[in-house]
Amino acid sequence: MYATCGEAEAALEIFEDMKSRDVISWTAVVRGLANSGQLERAREFFNRTPERDFVLWTAMIDSYVRAGRYREALEIFQEMQAEKVRPDGFTMVSVLTACAHLGALETGEWVRAYIEKNKIKIDAYVGNALIDMYSKCGNVESAITVFEELSRKDKFTWTAMITGLAMNGRAEEALRLFSRMIQASVKPDEVTYIGVLSACTHAGFVERGRQYFSSMIAQHGIVPSVTHYGCMVDLLGRAGHLREALEMIENMPMRPNSVVWGALLGGCRIHKDIKMAEMAAERMLELEPDNVVVYVVLSNIYSICGRLEDVKRVRKLMEEKRMSKTPGCSLIEMNGVVHEFVAGDRFHARSGEIYQKLNEMGRRIRVAGYMPDVSEVALDLGEEEREDSVRRHSEKLAVAFGLISSGEGMAIRIVKNLRMCGDCHNAIKFVSEVYQREVVVRDRTRFHHFKEGACSCKDYW
Repeated sequence: MYATCGEAEAALEIFEDMKSRDVISWTAVVRGLANSGQLERAREFFNRTPERDFVLWTAMIDSYVRAGRYREALEIFQEMQAEKVRPDGFTMVSVLTACAHLGALETGEWVRAYIEKNKIKIDAYVGNALIDMYSKCGNVESAITVFEELSRKDKFTWTAMITGLAMNGRAEEALRLFSRMIQASVKPDEVTYIGVLSACTHAGFVERGRQYFSSMIAQHGIVPSVTHYGCMVDLLGRAGHLREALEMIENMPMRPNSVVWGALLGGCRIHKDIKMAEMAAERMLELEPDNVVVYVVLSNIYSICGRLEDVKRVRKLMEEKRMSKTPGCSLIEMNGVVHEFVAGDRFHARSGEIYQKLNEMGRRIRVAGYMPDVSEVALDLGEEEREDSVRRHSEKLAVAFGLISSGEGMAIRIVKNLRMCGDCHNAIKFVSEVYQREVVVRDRTRFHHFKEGACSCKDYW
């Protein structure tokens, strides 16, 4: 009771006074500590537990997933396998969630095979996790297969599939599936509509987005939240309707948050509207004075527009506030192991081979017509330095590693923590053509499926 109510210390006090403890009492303490943010302490108690059943293992895995420590969650699951403790459906959902966030498709596929081999029931709960995992790993076809095979689909199942199609650039299919959902008399909720509006945003379906936004109120009685307004501002801003996007913000029935202003700022970056960008940045900083992303995006807009003095001014402000950019980080799974790269990374065990392949990759795509895009790099660097800066971005290193670590024709799947830059997007299009490889990159907002020199986003992102 104390652990469930967040009183971990009170729970621990009773636990320490117990003369006889079983696995249930150990599990309660581990859960209580983890839920109160004391994950390291929870792990200590977990390691001390004399007998660990599947419930305790699942509790520990789930605690790491909830804390966003997905790699460690998978490591604990591997330990669980080594101890020959059989997981249940709840364990599988936690593991699949970790795979989804890491883009660890190989491990996710292994989990699905394990589920089928051990006859773990694929109910809506497990099925939804599988759909989410496949979607977030960029394997939409497998997600669709799981969706169609599920005998019982709840609104979460439909929503997971609609959102998965939307984020993978398959907007038309997402909207058709939404129509099927309505025809099947499954009532959508506010999360479903976020998926629908996201599909419109990624495809630039402005008019349809307006219609869906109206229908959620008129047909389903769903009052738009700040997130729905953010989707609409993003849709309008990306499509160049910046004035309309601003009017929507000004007419919102609630106070706009930094995400809404950030969506407008993103539209200003695409369409190089400096004046509105400065206004949106000012509003964001009123809400979040230490949000480094605002300064970075504003600096990029100035850089793209050739405003060197403004770039220097923003950079000076960042230095005065002791701010630094979030480093670009890319994950790639090979043979069940997740490898991590940051820009300019030379810490990988195969770093020499990676850079050798990177140089070869650069030469071959230049012959095919690639030209570096350094518009978002600091203007006060020399041309060669600017080109070298973009050449060593984390997703390019991950692609080079993928090329040397996988067989001919195998798809390369990467997860990036930030938005892809224009140069990496262009370079990977050429890589997919020159090396005849499909490259799937999940960045902060969506998937890019590169194949035969083209991207699924149709250069609209």
